[in-house]
Amino acid sequence: MTVPGSARWHGHGAGDLTNSEWARLRPHLPKSGQRGGRWVSHRRVINGILFRQRTGVPWRDPPARFGKWKTLYERHRRWSADGTWDKAFAAVLADADAEGRIDRSMVSVDSTSCRAHQHAAGARRRSPRVPGKRTTPRRHRPDEGLGRSRGGLTCKIPLAGEGGRRPLALLITPGQWGDAPQLIPVMERIRVGRLGGGRPRTRPDHLSGDKAYSSRRNRCYLRRRQIQHTIPEPKSQRANHKRRGSHGGRPAGFDKTIYKRRNEVERTINALKNFRAVATRFDKRAYVFQGTVTVAAIRLWLRA
Repeated sequence: MTVPGSARWHGHGAGDLTNSEWARLRPHLPKSGQRGGRWVSHRRVINGILFRQRTGVPWRDPPARFGKWKTLYERHRRWSADGTWDKAFAAVLADADAEGRIDRSMVSVDSTSCRAHQHAAGARRRSPRVPGKRTTPRRHRPDEGLGRSRGGLTCKIPLAGEGGRRPLALLITPGQWGDAPQLIPVMERIRVGRLGGGRPRTRPDHLSGDKAYSSRRNRCYLRRRQIQHTIPEPKSQRANHKRRGSHGGRPAGFDKTIYKRRNEVERTINALKNFRAVATRFDKRAYVFQGTVTVAAIRLWLRA
């Protein structure tokens, strides 16, 4: 009989990593089988983490086939804190780019609000630490990415999605924050590495966004980086151009045909929010929720 967690055991539950998906992810994870028996089975634990992501169950409630619940939670928290999930996401993107699976002909930016469960509130005031190190976790936010909006306690996920309906970069912000100021931070996080070496790819062929992203600051940034973009202007901005006459500058160009592809980022968001732990935030700490969303993004890229 093969014991779960051994080298020959493979989970067969719905949503578990297939053999081909595991083969693509495995090289980018910390080496298992270390001294003292730590991290003997990454695959079983990651399948348990994915089960929690997909169903949204409390950390204590995954099936016993995934092992101890505390192992699932602590590994997810540790890898969210020390940047392991971020590195795995970057590596998966580089692999996809080498295989020609990234459609950069149109990259779209948008954001989605996530209602925060009552369990997401009440994080400790003091700054968290990376387990085993005297450092603050990566992606830590003092405000924990939570805020009050018309929907109550919420957070936002601003992101950039490629034409294949998968995320390239994402952020976590409080729910009441506006969309326009997040365009530049999201664009600065697009870094697709090259397996053969060289500078990472950071510039899409074309960028689109809705009118919430129309601002002079954003358009100047995109022109400076020579990124073609399709972002409609609100009526108030168009009226201001006309009112100022020749001093109002050139009106922004807009191509309705190109703009129709903006639905791709909305479908990217729908795919992310199929994970219930993303659609509803249960994590108290912002860096842990950032890891949760990053794991969901990795899962989307691993699928054929």
